[in-house]
Amino acid sequence: MPAAPQRYMLATMLIDTHNHLDFPDFDADRSEVLARCRQLGVRRQVLLGVFQENWQRIWDLANTEDGFFIAFGLHPVYLAQHRAEHLLELRNLLERYADHPKLCAVGEFGLDYFIPELDRDEQQRLFEAQLALAAEFELPVLLHVRRSHAAVIATLKRFRLKRAGIVHAFAGSVEDAKEYRKLGFRLGLGGAPTWPQANRLRKVVAQLPLESIVLETDSPDMAPAMHPYGRNSPEFLPDICTALAEIRGVTPEELAEASTRNACDVFGWDIPL
Repeated sequence: MPAAPQRYMLATMLIDTHNHLDFPDFDADRSEVLARCRQLGVRRQVLLGVFQENWQRIWDLANTEDGFFIAFGLHPVYLAQHRAEHLLELRNLLERYADHPKLCAVGEFGLDYFIPELDRDEQQRLFEAQLALAAEFELPVLLHVRRSHAAVIATLKRFRLKRAGIVHAFAGSVEDAKEYRKLGFRLGLGGAPTWPQANRLRKVVAQLPLESIVLETDSPDMAPAMHPYGRNSPEFLPDICTALAEIRGVTPEELAEASTRNACDVFGWDIPL
């Protein structure tokens, strides 16, 4: 039986800028997971909406914890579930909660060219509609970008959002990263670069400026190398931070401080003491 992985606790507060804590994977022990998060210094979490059916669930969950914030969106992977009226419902939600401190972004949405059966024209239409909503309500965006960086960057250049956002689970090139940074975006890093076999991505991560990085887990997906079996969890964020700091040659505290500062800048939060 393998030894239990080492757990890291950082002196600096951490923000998980992207997870799906409302998913059924956490139904059995969500309270226990949250208790461990608090103990380990993961004090804020952004819960992402992905389709109309989970918007109420994440709203209800977000209101159970001071450190929970939410984004509403229509994810491209669930394209078959989305309906035209859901965009109207999304706009109504953004209008209803426009001044509510729990609402911090529009997301998760974007373009996914990895799954061949997802219609690209329909994805683009949905992508642009949500960018327009983000522009209207002056909210940052949390983007899903999978094998579609060129199309996403070209679209973002047309929209020129007043508030940019985060490219979730960034796995692009150094050149892609530079284009996003020119547009004001931060790059979300989680479990993927912690795997030793992710050579290309690890080389890119080592070259990213600290001011471009925010940390995330994408729980329950994208488990890091030090927790390879079962679900991912926001409580693993300190371990992810420590592994990525080693790749970059900085201390975990330096990376944690940079990520927290960058996340607060994206969401318009005061940096906590």
